[in-house]
Amino acid sequence: MSEVKKIATRDSYGNALTALGKEHEDLVVLDADLAAATKTGIFKKEFPERHIDCGIAEANMVGIAAGLASCGKVPFCSSFAMFAAGRTFEQIRNSVGYPHLNVKIGATHAGISVGEDGATHQCNEDIALMRTIPGMTIINPSDDVEAKAAVKAAYEMDGPVYLRFGRLAVPVINDTPDYKFEIGKGVVLKEGTDLTIIATGLEVNESLEAAKMLEADGISVEVINMHTIKPLDEELVVQTAAKTGKVVTVEEHSIIGGLGSAVAEVLAEKQPAKLLRIGVEDRFGESGPAVKLLEKYELDAAGICKKVKAFL
Repeated sequence: MSEVKKIATRDSYGNALTALGKEHEDLVVLDADLAAATKTGIFKKEFPERHIDCGIAEANMVGIAAGLASCGKVPFCSSFAMFAAGRTFEQIRNSVGYPHLNVKIGATHAGISVGEDGATHQCNEDIALMRTIPGMTIINPSDDVEAKAAVKAAYEMDGPVYLRFGRLAVPVINDTPDYKFEIGKGVVLKEGTDLTIIATGLEVNESLEAAKMLEADGISVEVINMHTIKPLDEELVVQTAAKTGKVVTVEEHSIIGGLGSAVAEVLAEKQPAKLLRIGVEDRFGESGPAVKLLEKYELDAAGICKKVKAFL
């Protein structure tokens, strides 16, 4: 049996920008002294005249991106999620969100899978922050195929977009002929009747693996890939909750303010159902190998399976 191909979505980001840059001269990439890590260096090598290194000045980078957008360019500004969402929140809110400018934010190194960089760099709050900005679209792709599709879709839509990418190489699961990416539309990866797992980002693959474990115990699991957190596919959430009556959300993000909160809001208002939120509890991350951290925080397939069984 051949080994599953694994690619970090930050690599997908750099490759997607470069491919788009060949087709669209209005695409400009900004980085804050992290081009090698965010992989925008791939774009820089191909289009040095359209890559701007703003130095360690993330807030200023967002201001420059806003200016470029106001002049008709399509800027992608990039940094680690902790800086791209945390350090620049005010500038994104006031200079991008308020005037609803066409700025795309490529946030890499999100979640505890940043690993050895530790709690200060493991941003588990970025989706929560970005959700509060009116008009902000938030996309958290699950693999290489989806990440590339998300970058293309972000370029093609008008308005601010927050794209979340990871450092850890993850299995490619969407390389199928019928795969289709559409902003705001979740994807049912597996039908089930006993409960629904709604996952996002790297947790989509872990949830699929957990579903196999649960199926072995006679539990029928529906698995949904919710790549877009905002706007959320509320229709799909309501439909699956009505079908199974039990919903589990899984995210490599705080259970406060992210996918779990977004789904909870929909269920409370439109389709009451039992809900379990799996994610980073009300705590900070810590330094360690990414895979080991996912195990410790019970965000791997075994941890998800264990929590779902207790929930049932």
